[in-house]
Amino acid sequence: MANRRAYRSPFRTRWSAGLLAGVAALAALYAAPVEARAQAPAPDTAGAPLWFDTRGSAEVSPQGTRFVDGHGREVVLRGFNVSGEVKLDENGGLPFAGTADARKSARALRNLAGADTVRFLLSWAYAEPRPGRVDTAYLAAAAEQMKEFLDAGLRVYPDFHQDLFSRHLFDRGSWYTGDGAPAWVVKAGGYGKEFCGICVHWGQNITQNKAVMNASRDFWHNRTLATDNGSLGVQDAFLDTAEKTMTYLREHLTAGRFARVVGFDPYNEPYAGTYEAGQNSRAWERDLLWPFYERFRARMDAAGWQDKPAFVEPNLYWNSNLDFTRQEGGLLDSGKIGPRYVFNTHFYDQKAISGIFMPGKAKDGQYGADFQKTRDRSAAADTPAVVGEFGHPLNGAIAGKAPTILKAMYQALESRIPGRDWWDRAAESGAVLSSTQWQWDIYSGRHHEVMNGNPDKVLTEADAWNDEDLSSVGLDESGEPVLRQDARLLDRLHPSAVAGRALAFTYEDRSRDAGTTLTWNRIPDDLPNVARLVGSGQYGILVWRSGDGPAEVPTELHVPHTFDPATTTVVSDFGTVTGPPRYTADGRTADHPVAIAPEPGAAAAGVGASGVRTSGGTASGIRADTAGGDATARRLLLSAPHGPGTLHYALVSDGTTHPSPELRAAAQRELTDWAARSGFPALPTN
Repeated sequence: MANRRAYRSPFRTRWSAGLLAGVAALAALYAAPVEARAQAPAPDTAGAPLWFDTRGSAEVSPQGTRFVDGHGREVVLRGFNVSGEVKLDENGGLPFAGTADARKSARALRNLAGADTVRFLLSWAYAEPRPGRVDTAYLAAAAEQMKEFLDAGLRVYPDFHQDLFSRHLFDRGSWYTGDGAPAWVVKAGGYGKEFCGICVHWGQNITQNKAVMNASRDFWHNRTLATDNGSLGVQDAFLDTAEKTMTYLREHLTAGRFARVVGFDPYNEPYAGTYEAGQNSRAWERDLLWPFYERFRARMDAAGWQDKPAFVEPNLYWNSNLDFTRQEGGLLDSGKIGPRYVFNTHFYDQKAISGIFMPGKAKDGQYGADFQKTRDRSAAADTPAVVGEFGHPLNGAIAGKAPTILKAMYQALESRIPGRDWWDRAAESGAVLSSTQWQWDIYSGRHHEVMNGNPDKVLTEADAWNDEDLSSVGLDESGEPVLRQDARLLDRLHPSAVAGRALAFTYEDRSRDAGTTLTWNRIPDDLPNVARLVGSGQYGILVWRSGDGPAEVPTELHVPHTFDPATTTVVSDFGTVTGPPRYTADGRTADHPVAIAPEPGAAAAGVGASGVRTSGGTASGIRADTAGGDATARRLLLSAPHGPGTLHYALVSDGTTHPSPELRAAAQRELTDWAARSGFPALPTN
């Protein structure tokens, strides 16, 4: 290794200097109040499953525009991509060097970020290193790493990832690299020397690098390639490998684990490469992209994935927020695609990333319209929507925008209404969107990637891939996971399973932008007791109507590890409590309408044992192994005693440490009146 040196690309230097000229081509219950319990809550960390934590609760499926579990509850998927390490060669196209690191990462993901879902990346190049021959050793290693996340109670949807088609398109001296297709595909394609021209962002290769464009075009047209194993259609080869991969996973995961696999993402960020004469982006989606998804869907069925949806992505430019890069799309001509498909899209603020088109920081309500496009497509397609990637760089001249941009993105995922208007317009809030942030890479800043096989370009910094730096996690000096972003931003109160239909949700995380606490959702003046109870603390409120599922099954909200369960206050139409008691039940009837319990799999996620914690720098300074007494990922359980269609609300806050019963009761009266006059609709049908 002595002859190798860490490599800093010319682009990183220019990025840091803010020289981004030429970015114009950028791509990408009970009625009586519940009194506070005298005993301190002590969630059972022994990990015994609760009666409703069954295989049915683990499995989710599309039903109209929402995901539902086996109890009929509306489920919101919330998590991260695991991880960009798959794009690199250093660990052989796997997310981790071994299962121990996968286990460590799963624990941290659960306990530090409150995630319940991962988009688990896979590599076609490593799954099929030779034409027509799947590497079962690679699949076995990937399956073992995936098991660590499933055993930690996380749901998983795998993704055969690609960017710029393949790393094998790029020269040893290139500024850029790709991932995806195997070397034999590139060799057989004969794409010649790659060249991007004046490119200051790797995404410009998508529309400017002829090698990338031609290889992408060939994939969608299923070009026949002459290989050492005979002639193969390039798309056919990919589909064969995908089917064998899915078959392997189904056969090598237990039924309980496979139940937590929610679907499969066939192809990351599809783009035509080049359009045919007279063809536009919408026609390409209709004539080439959608038929590919139908072929992939057939392979899922053949592999035994009949009951799991394909998480299909539209043309990657369909929802660009730069007018000159936006293209018509969004699978407009595919009709109502549920329940066998899920609408899966990505969103990055290209204006902010440019350093030119958004000079300031994000503000309250910044992305409401952008994410409403996703809700609209979900409704038109009659299927749930997932925002499979979103995020913002954490290095360079634009890194200072990240705290506000991520706050605004999460705000828009949770509600279409800005914080300043939420209390007045809560009935217009819209669906809470499922999402997986890019990304969760524990090796951030500790890589050893030989870029494009060039020993003079050994990348160690950030993501070690095309100068990106988006991982929310890294390792500290002792090798333990540590958050690189504010814990208040990432580990969010959110409704993970609603017994009925969620009508509105908002969360004021009070996350920080450097030394400034960001508060975008203020309690209005006509709710003075609610404002007193919340104080300067974090709070969220969920409004829902109970459904026609089993009455005993509770609504669940993930509780951030920054909330001390002994002082967490809940005000609901069920009652009020500070310090919710541990969930217990007489058979299936909850002993308390408001209670707290570990998340499913929390004990397997290594309660406190891993020492995972947050950094005292850019993050919150709260140790996950001490916050609230231990590092268990927790959920609030709300057991409704009322029939279908009943309107419920629950406000959860870590504000006033010990609010009096009188203050809680006064806040309850205000919220009951507010909910009654806010015009929440009857139970929706889809």
